[in-house]
Amino acid sequence: MATNSGFGGYILRFWIIFVTGCLLFSGFLFGLSQDWFGELPTFEDLENPKSALATEIISEDAVVIGKFYLQNRSFTKYDELSPNLINALIATEDVRFNKHSGIDLRGLTRAVVFLGKKGGASTLTQQLAKNLFTGERASSTAARILQKFKEWIIAIRLEQQYTKEEILAMYLNTVEFGYNSFGIKSAARTYFNKDTKDLNVQESAILVGILKGVTMYSPVKNPERSLARRNTVIGQMEKYEVLTEAQADSIKALPIELDLRPQSHSAGLATYFREYLRKELQKWCNENRKPDGSKYNIYKDGLKVYTTLNSRMQAYAEEATKIHMKDLQKTFDQHWKGRDPWGKNTQILTMGMKRSDRYKSLKAEGMSQEEIEAYFNTPMELRLFSWNGYKDTVMTLMDSIAYAKKFLHAGFMAMDPHSGYIKAWVGGIDIDFAQYDHVNPSAKRQAGSTFKPLVYTLAIDNGFDPCVKIPNQQVTFENFQNWTPKNYDGKNGGYLNMFEGIAGSINNIVAYLMKQVGPESVIELSRNMGITSPMDPYPSLCLGTFDMSVYEMVGAYATYVNKGVWTEPIFMTRIEDKNGNVLAEFVPETREALSEETSFVMTKLLQGVIDKGTGRRLRFRYGFKNDIGGKTGTTQNNSDGWFIGITPELVAGAWVGADDRAVHFRTTALGGGANSALPIWGEFFKRVYADKELNIVPTSFQPPSSPITINMSCSGYKPPQADSTATQTDRRLREIF
Repeated sequence: MATNSGFGGYILRFWIIFVTGCLLFSGFLFGLSQDWFGELPTFEDLENPKSALATEIISEDAVVIGKFYLQNRSFTKYDELSPNLINALIATEDVRFNKHSGIDLRGLTRAVVFLGKKGGASTLTQQLAKNLFTGERASSTAARILQKFKEWIIAIRLEQQYTKEEILAMYLNTVEFGYNSFGIKSAARTYFNKDTKDLNVQESAILVGILKGVTMYSPVKNPERSLARRNTVIGQMEKYEVLTEAQADSIKALPIELDLRPQSHSAGLATYFREYLRKELQKWCNENRKPDGSKYNIYKDGLKVYTTLNSRMQAYAEEATKIHMKDLQKTFDQHWKGRDPWGKNTQILTMGMKRSDRYKSLKAEGMSQEEIEAYFNTPMELRLFSWNGYKDTVMTLMDSIAYAKKFLHAGFMAMDPHSGYIKAWVGGIDIDFAQYDHVNPSAKRQAGSTFKPLVYTLAIDNGFDPCVKIPNQQVTFENFQNWTPKNYDGKNGGYLNMFEGIAGSINNIVAYLMKQVGPESVIELSRNMGITSPMDPYPSLCLGTFDMSVYEMVGAYATYVNKGVWTEPIFMTRIEDKNGNVLAEFVPETREALSEETSFVMTKLLQGVIDKGTGRRLRFRYGFKNDIGGKTGTTQNNSDGWFIGITPELVAGAWVGADDRAVHFRTTALGGGANSALPIWGEFFKRVYADKELNIVPTSFQPPSSPITINMSCSGYKPPQADSTATQTDRRLREIF
């Protein structure tokens, strides 16, 4: 009896301890769920799990041309995932994923019995809970145990809140794959240049294998380990009958093949445009709020920014700029071989030093001017840009400034004149070498003769007959200190109509027109055509002596093609949140600046520049036979070269010059807009017209709907008789006005 009584006591104590333990454990779990041991995510948190998502920049032809991110992560839906990827992940990480409810009790028991030697007990749902809500591994064993229990509760809640497919997608969106890739979409693009739905079995196995250790199993840093891990994943897929033995063996025999596309803020298409867009988006985020009142974050909120850029046109614009500028730089270097373009004006180098970030940093550290100059004249290892690739060398910082000052830079923009959509934006030759964006509306250089058409426009819009012969003589502006411009070649004489005057870019003719219409009226017209740059009401405006941007100039010329309606150049159409909800839409501002008739006449005047004037190399060198109008521009000392060209389908403009205006070609034959800027336009359109998928078909400028009343048939006009005086012509012109 005693023995039985003693045994019964043991049994009783066992059940008391067991029940008490269960109650305590249940109480512990209840306390966890009630946030007694630290806050757990709410149902709202579960519905909107916090994971930093990259903002995607999307072109009009649906290409992601760039991202803004702290972590390069993009959101992918389940139906965008390859079945190969899903099979590889489940077979390797959680084979019972579709059978458990967040916690795999069978796997947990096996892990406890075998002390984790036969697989871990953590499910994909638990790993997701850790990635989203519990953070990095705890520092102590006790803290880790507590964290593990929290993950259990969160995993169960996730299973209640989401479908299995949603959990798989969320998991793959939150994990790191190395090489600056966070989330499966970025990883697929980085390692294989593919969309996630297109991943094959071996590629899927490589990416799943990386999850065990982003560095240890990196196919870039540790290809042998990555291959072995890939084959382990393939073995798991064979074990669980996703693959046959024959399929697994054939895949294991394949080498690793990557199409590596490292993701970087300064790589890829439209780097200058993306930087300008980033600043504009920051402004938008500061001015707009989420429903909860907080600001949007372009680095974390996974916004989708739909732009007007066409990825193919952008690629052609960058290629055209690179091809021409590489050749032009070679010509420039030969032109100045053995000599510095700035001559004895070494102040350019001193100012370059003082404007550099390195100088400002050393100054802020308290170094004296003498110490800084000594530092800048000390040889050191440097990496320099060249058109044949970056090169490592040893030179002083002052020598590197001199090296950089000799480079020519460029800006190019193309837009649809009807919609206002900017199709291509090339702000410079290399954003790592030169960050200044020469398309940015605030980036202004002297306009030169590209501004002359606006003076002609005002004259025509006020009733001037473009066929009237104007004396090719110098004009004096008595009310402006007798300012008297002269032709580039210094030659005068004869009579020219407006077609001839603009084709030859004759200063005397445009100066005469300016004297008739006045600078104030020219400024008013410029404002209506979208030019916002500061302009003083001086007659020298007619020669383009003020500074303006490529952005403004291209937008103004587009007015001619769009039948007199100025349409604001825009680069965004809409912004969406990560779920596709539209947050903002953008529509260009428009206004009627000219009559249809005046606009059409201007297209014909500008076409004369291409057919017979300074832009004719578009005909004989590039072979364009379609309707093209345009205007070259060259500023004093050939410091700036311009070309703005119009077609019925696209309007585009290019600027070329050095950072310092003292650095330039010595001859207009080399430094003028026809040679320095026009070829970029030509190379771009050559590629655009050759790409039939763009559907940019050469057409003719369309006349206005109403009959044309302005005379454009100049064959019957004759200059005044030899004994006539310029005064008679002057009187006739003034009568018209």
